[in-house]
Amino acid sequence: MSPSTYRDPGTAEELTAHNVRAMRHLDDAAARHETSADRAAARIANWCGRIQFVWLHVAWFGGWIAFNSLPMLPHFDPYPFTFLVLVVSLEAIFLSTFVLMSQNHEMRTTERRNKLDLQINLLTEQENTKALQLLARIAEKLGVEDASGGLAALDQATRPENLARQIDQAYPEDRR
Repeated sequence: MSPSTYRDPGTAEELTAHNVRAMRHLDDAAARHETSADRAAARIANWCGRIQFVWLHVAWFGGWIAFNSLPMLPHFDPYPFTFLVLVVSLEAIFLSTFVLMSQNHEMRTTERRNKLDLQINLLTEQENTKALQLLARIAEKLGVEDASGGLAALDQATRPENLARQIDQAYPEDRR
């Protein structure tokens, strides 16, 4: 969809299709910036977050404990299963590292999207302010008064830093 048809789409479906393609392009661009470590961490974290992973561990731990508890079998790790504890501890260290790496990557992606959302929202606010100013001039020419009196407040530019300060003041516990 060209820029001119973006502003004048034939249907809502054409406009949403364009938006979905734009989102896909943004996701593809983010994927191109992923490192091999990011991709590996995401795959590992994804696998570890499945129920199959839990069942695999139930079978593994159960088998380990059973093999090392049953009489007449050679026990390579007898009770209290010290070697199993070591293996599980090492696995936990590596899994938590992979999960943190995956979360860090997701956080960077989310942060980028949040900045994009903020920019779009600020542009939308500026466009709406201009539209309100134009409507106010039309209403003035036609002699129509603003009965609510709220147009003057909406005509002011939104200052993100002021909004952030107001939020910080309203939620001081979030600043810790």
